[in-house]
Amino acid sequence: MDVLLDNLDLYGPFFLTTIKLFLISAVASLIFGTFLAMLRVSPVPVFRVIGTTYVTIVRNTPLTLVFVFFVFAYPLLQILDLSYFVAAVVSLTAYTSAFICEVVRSGINTVPVGQAEAARALGLSFTQVLGQVVLPQAIRSVVPPLVSMLIALLKNTTIAAGFSVAEAGAIRQYLSERGDNQLIGLLWVALGFIILVAVLSLVQRSLEKRWSVAR
Repeated sequence: MDVLLDNLDLYGPFFLTTIKLFLISAVASLIFGTFLAMLRVSPVPVFRVIGTTYVTIVRNTPLTLVFVFFVFAYPLLQILDLSYFVAAVVSLTAYTSAFICEVVRSGINTVPVGQAEAARALGLSFTQVLGQVVLPQAIRSVVPPLVSMLIALLKNTTIAAGFSVAEAGAIRQYLSERGDNQLIGLLWVALGFIILVAVLSLVQRSLEKRWSVAR
């Protein structure tokens, strides 16, 4: 307990940064991942190729390499200066979106084809069919795997510590500099993540009860 109390100035701000990093990346990943899923099921071949190519490349690229690109390689392009925090958000979003895409696409495939055909027969466009008919049902059917992806995203935020982002994963380094017990310190970090994951699990259960799909 002494390690925690003596270093509240680390645990508080660093975990707050982790939560901010997670929330921003989670929202961005859900939006971009859904967009990629729309590309992958698009009737336009070019869009399908773009979505498939992105997902294939990113899913098979280690997250650390994605961080290396946006933190070290991207600035060389001199397009837009990114802070370490923003670079971490972009990296996590770019990586997680590829997995969110596949989850959402699997949900889209669970929706009966007849519903989409009926919507098109009523004169709805492809975008309207997806947004008003297919996606609402698809999201409800894939809540557990979606939350699992978000839990993975939460744990992946610790990689940002290796790229100059002062978040929970960097606490051990600061404890080492202060001469405190690093093992005990890491146990408190683990407990913090367990609590955050428990919160996400409660959200999942709540959504499953509210959006339960009769099968």
